[in-house]
Amino acid sequence: MDGAGRLARSLRSLGPQADLKAAAIGAVVLLREWLGLPRAPAKPRLERQPPPRLIAFLERHLPRRAGVAATVLLLLGSAGLGVVKGGHLEAFIAALSDTRNAIANSAGFRITTVAINGRKQLTQDEVLGIGGVNGRSSLLFLDAATVRDKLKANPWIAEATVLKLYPGRLQIDIVERSAFALWQHDGRLAVISDDGAVLEPYLSRRFISLPLVVGKGAETHARDFLALLARYPQVKNLTKAAIFVGERRWNLRLKDGLDIRLPENNVGNALAALSKLDKEDRLFSRDIVAVDMRLPDRLTVQLSEDAAKAREELFKDRKSKKKAGDA
Repeated sequence: MDGAGRLARSLRSLGPQADLKAAAIGAVVLLREWLGLPRAPAKPRLERQPPPRLIAFLERHLPRRAGVAATVLLLLGSAGLGVVKGGHLEAFIAALSDTRNAIANSAGFRITTVAINGRKQLTQDEVLGIGGVNGRSSLLFLDAATVRDKLKANPWIAEATVLKLYPGRLQIDIVERSAFALWQHDGRLAVISDDGAVLEPYLSRRFISLPLVVGKGAETHARDFLALLARYPQVKNLTKAAIFVGERRWNLRLKDGLDIRLPENNVGNALAALSKLDKEDRLFSRDIVAVDMRLPDRLTVQLSEDAAKAREELFKDRKSKKKAGDA
């Protein structure tokens, strides 16, 4: 038999044994590198040889190339562990998503038309950005439920519907919340909707004409109170801010600085009385700083400092004139 034949028989006979041997060596090296252990000292060649019976058993029962498969799996697992430990998982997932989207786009599932209905405050680009739809997205792999959840998570969007119309049309219907009032709490000012949802920090002057409510809990109670206040334009038109006190009752701060302390109950009756007093007696034009209506059977007016001094001097003058008349 020639040398070529002997070489061929040698390679066939060593198939599973060589694969397993390579897999074992690779596994030990990778394990030691992950654990930071020093390399094991080399052993004599005869000591590193597996027992002959074990070799015969593996050659008989394991499929061919099992060692290669084990090595590949080990390398893939090591790579996956490295991606996770290195903090690259999100980038890896994004790369896979871009790859499958590119394949779908080349197959004819590119999003070519986008229809967005119901938007008023948000632009089309803002809606798509909130939903996570970009120029690389394909209609085939777009998850409509995920896009809808992302849209509804935005405070400006109350409801959203996402429809995929193959091969390349995307339709999004949204119901936006409306800017209802400005809410001041803990020194911060925010735009809120009528259900109390905080839409965004107050940055744009386009919301400057909104009514102002102040205090903890004011955002969720503002809708009912402002609706009640709107029935009395004589008071509403002069109001600068509505202040929620102790999460129980309201105070009004008028534009000239006058404070009106409303009762906890029967607020409508108190507002009606205020409106009548201003029409008949020009209450809001007087030199006063506060009107206290918290007690149901009386109304207390606090004069300004100058008005209080003038009133005191007037009483003194009247008293002195009375004494002179008696004399």
